[in-house]
Amino acid sequence: MKNKSIYILGIESSCDDTSAAVLCNGKILSNVIANQEIHTNYGGVVPELASRAHQQNIVPVIQEAIQRANIDKKDLTAIAFTRGPGLMGSLLVGTSFSKSLSMALEIPLIAVNHMQAHILAHFIEEKNQQKPPFPFLCLTISGGHTQIVKITNYFEMEVIGETLDDAVGEAFDKTAKILGLPYPGGPLIDKYAQLGNPNTYQFTKPKMDGLNFSFSGLKTGILYFLQRNLKENPKFIEENLYDICASVQRTIVEILMDKLEKAVKKTGISHVAIAGGVSANLGIRKSLENAELTKKWTTYIPKFEFTTDNAAMIAIVGYLKYLENDFEFDNTSATARLKVSES
Repeated sequence: MKNKSIYILGIESSCDDTSAAVLCNGKILSNVIANQEIHTNYGGVVPELASRAHQQNIVPVIQEAIQRANIDKKDLTAIAFTRGPGLMGSLLVGTSFSKSLSMALEIPLIAVNHMQAHILAHFIEEKNQQKPPFPFLCLTISGGHTQIVKITNYFEMEVIGETLDDAVGEAFDKTAKILGLPYPGGPLIDKYAQLGNPNTYQFTKPKMDGLNFSFSGLKTGILYFLQRNLKENPKFIEENLYDICASVQRTIVEILMDKLEKAVKKTGISHVAIAGGVSANLGIRKSLENAELTKKWTTYIPKFEFTTDNAAMIAIVGYLKYLENDFEFDNTSATARLKVSES
């Protein structure tokens, strides 16, 4: 089977990006993403608008992915799609289309857990990209998730620490909103943090036992800090934006790294990866790179294009499941809630 060219079409539609990718034997031939700019006007993703945009984008995005891969749709071996977790309306568009296309082409259908896909993106065949050995730890960080996951093999994953309230991406975006930055604000905090002094302001870190996280208290602390300073100086944010962003980012990164260090000590596993949209954050990447030198970890940092929601990560999971003959039936359905340990 491994000598045969296996072409997997991956389809991702869990939130507000419509994406399609074609993978051949572990290598990405194309990875097309259509972003939905309309949500910027609302300061967040509007589910109804997202599902409508998916309906408009899914056909041209898939056509472009197949065209860029320089194959015909009849060459496809199987179709992998995001079953969950995500926005139900968005997931239904991708699920329905994938089921219809697999029936039309008479090829297998493969359901993919979106959170597993973020982690398994590390196994896409890329030049100079080292793959983590089993077992390894992965800090999975996004707008909706903050988890430390122990990965024993491709499909055996255990959450050993997670947020009990806000996800780290949510903490970044809500802080950005308080600062008056446009949505999505997390990447802007990261950008401005590179220009500021991270030690200018001190924020109280939440005290959480074990490996779990909490970010709601930090968010509230930042809000009160800004309210106090704005009373004294209405231009406080404007005059100190870079230093505020740098100080917020340093605090969040330290919270993440402290928990990771505890996880390494508890499990004895020193192979550490990051995944998810927030893994594009430069502060987090630099801290993980430094840990290789200071803590003697072996770290795995994904390419920027595989951090945000994309179909390449769906396709690699589809490929790994195809090799295991792990297929779905026509009655499979989307699910808004899905744990990383579930298929």
